[in-house]
Amino acid sequence: MDGLEPGKTIQIQSYKHNGQLHRVWDTTTVLKGTNNRVIGANDKTLVTESDGRTWITREPAICFFHAKYWFNVIGMLRDDGIYYYCNISSPFVFEDGAVKYIDYDLDVKVFPDMTYTLLDEDEYALHKEQMNYPKVLDKILWNNVDHLLHWVRQRKGPFSPEFVDQWYELYLTYR
Repeated sequence: MDGLEPGKTIQIQSYKHNGQLHRVWDTTTVLKGTNNRVIGANDKTLVTESDGRTWITREPAICFFHAKYWFNVIGMLRDDGIYYYCNISSPFVFEDGAVKYIDYDLDVKVFPDMTYTLLDEDEYALHKEQMNYPKVLDKILWNNVDHLLHWVRQRKGPFSPEFVDQWYELYLTYR
C-alpha cells in the first residue's frame, strides 16, 4: 500500500464522531502496512491535542490498527512490563500520509499480568447522546469491546506474548 512501506514515517490522526480532530501523533514508523492492518512504532513522539496542547510520549510503543475491527491497540514497553491501551474506534483508513480513525471514547487498559479495566464509560454515554450515535453503532462498538476482551483473555493478536517484543526488535533496526 503506497505510503505504508516499512521504515516510512506517518502520522496517526484520531477524530471524534462529529468529524472534529481529537489527537495527532506526529511520527510513527511503519513496521508492516497492508490494506487490512498497520503495525507501527514510536518513541518520544510529539502528540497534539485538539485544544493545541502538546506532550511527548514517554516510552516506546507498538501500535496495531486493523481495517476489520473497531478497536486499535497500543503496547507500551515499560520497565515493569508491557501495558496496553486499547481504543474502541472505527476501523482505520490510510490517506494523506496518515492512519486515521474515529475514537469512540471507550478504552481498555491492560496490565502486564493481562488484567484489564474498561475506562471512560461516562464519556461514551455523554458523547453517544450529544452526537446521536445510531443504535447499530452502539451495538457494533459493544460487540467489539467483547471481541477485544476475548483477545486479551486468549492472548491473541497484539496480546500474544511475543508480539510487542518482535515488532520492537524490528523497530530498533530503523532507528
